Amino acid sequence: MLTIINADLNNPQHAGDLVMLLNSYALDPMGGGEHLSVYTQNNLIQELQKRSTIRAILAYVDDQPAGFSICIEGFSTFACKPLLNIHDIAVLPDYRGMGIAKKLLAHIEDIAKELHCCKITLEVLEGNHLAKGIYQDIGFAGYELDPAMGGAIMMQKKLAK
Repeated sequence: MLTIINADLNNPQHAGDLVMLLNSYALDPMGGGEHLSVYTQNNLIQELQKRSTIRAILAYVDDQPAGFSICIEGFSTFACKPLLNIHDIAVLPDYRGMGIAKKLLAHIEDIAKELHCCKITLEVLEGNHLAKGIYQDIGFAGYELDPAMGGAIMMQKKLAK
C-alpha cells in the first residue's frame, strides 16, 4: 500500500527516513553519485526546521520509505504570488516503476494549490530522460518568455566553503 505524507521533521522516524532517502538519491548518478557529507547528514533536519517555507514529503510502500520530495516556497514577482519549487524528488530504485513519482507530484500540486501558488518549478538534468518524460506527461514544460529569446537555462556559482 502506498502512502504519501507531509513529513513532520520533529518526528524522529520521518527525520531519519528523509535523511536516508536523500542520501540514497545523492548516491544515484542523477544525484551526483556521492554520499551526503557527514555534516549534512548530522545537520540537515535542524537546518530544514529553521525554514518555514520548506515542505518535505515522504512516500511509503507497506510502511517502508520509498521516495521523497523537498520543496521550497518562493515568490513570482511577475505574478505577485507564491510559487513552489521542487528542489529534490526521488524514488528508491526498488520502488521505481510503481507510479510513486507521479503520486508525489500530485501531492505537491495539491500543496501548491493550498498555498495559492501560481506555478510549480523544478530543474532536471538533460540526460534524465525518464524524469523529463514523467514531468512532461503531467504538464511541465521548458520555461521561456519569448520564443525568440529561447528557453531559460539553470546556472550556478559555487561559493567557498
